[in-house]
Amino acid sequence: MATASVTPPPKKTNRAGLEVAQYKGGKSTLCAGCGHNSISERIIECFYEMGIEPWSVAKFSGIGCSSKSPAYFLSLAHGFNAVHGRAPSVATGAILANRHLLGIAVTGDGDTASIGIGQFMHLLRRNVPLIYLIENNGVYGLTKGQFSATAGVGSRLKTGVVNELEPIDCCVEAITLGATLVARSFSGDKRQLQAILKTAIAHKGLSVIDVISPCVTFNDHEGSTKSYAYMKEHDAPLHELDFVPAYAEIAVEIEEGETRAVELHDGSRLLLKKLGRDYDPSDKLGALRTVHEAGQQGQVVTGVLYLDASRKHFIDLLNLVDEPLATLPKSRVRPPREALDQIMAELR
Repeated sequence: MATASVTPPPKKTNRAGLEVAQYKGGKSTLCAGCGHNSISERIIECFYEMGIEPWSVAKFSGIGCSSKSPAYFLSLAHGFNAVHGRAPSVATGAILANRHLLGIAVTGDGDTASIGIGQFMHLLRRNVPLIYLIENNGVYGLTKGQFSATAGVGSRLKTGVVNELEPIDCCVEAITLGATLVARSFSGDKRQLQAILKTAIAHKGLSVIDVISPCVTFNDHEGSTKSYAYMKEHDAPLHELDFVPAYAEIAVEIEEGETRAVELHDGSRLLLKKLGRDYDPSDKLGALRTVHEAGQQGQVVTGVLYLDASRKHFIDLLNLVDEPLATLPKSRVRPPREALDQIMAELR
């Protein structure tokens, strides 16, 4: 007896016509429960929901547990795994060579705040259009869990060693030196991290996102200031976040004094709902004061700390052509003989 054929349901796709599977990467080799894996999942979700074509993305990393993460998302994207702390310069070169790439650098607290801090500082002052995501766990996870430069004073390792050195706050450095979107989140806060990542994707400038991402092997115990328990107890959100992309119908009712809407370059909107405080993310000094005061009280403020949607980024300041530099013919990149003769004459 013949059986009726069953038509399979249509596969769910995004506005680019792609399935979510096309945004995934390889199977993670990080420890089970690692906060870094949660961040990779959020990246997959956000790029899929925003309809970003994976091959228009370039991923960068240095060395460390965090720098393994780009292998676990957007397998169809371009990628470059640099040496320890050198992701900023490699990413800068790639974005200069092709301004149409959407760059995302995933690094760690050791990668950024120790060996790579010099490169990080210059990335900030240049405002390179790039998403710079710090997976911050306060330890060196690949070299047996020593304190990193972001570990809080009084933090205690599993071995009983207590940190007595002041931490480097990557968000404070980013706000001070020129990043135009600075945010802090927690790998366990799915909704907040999604809104921040989507805002960073739409932002035209340097987005620095410091994500507290507990290390379940070396730094998820009582006495750690980067553990799941500590973050759940001391997390102090500045606001509730929502994001409305430019391609969606923007029909949002905003109550005066309750919600603040910040329009980005492409028409997308970041919505900041007040949580018992009137916080202005465009106030640089106010942002620094908020982070400092929270630290004095043992709190970790999360949310969009600072946003400047008006400042020019590095590529625009250089007045580069629109085409990728590698595609330009020699006639456009090589000075004519007359120009070289003039230079040589001036140097005689």
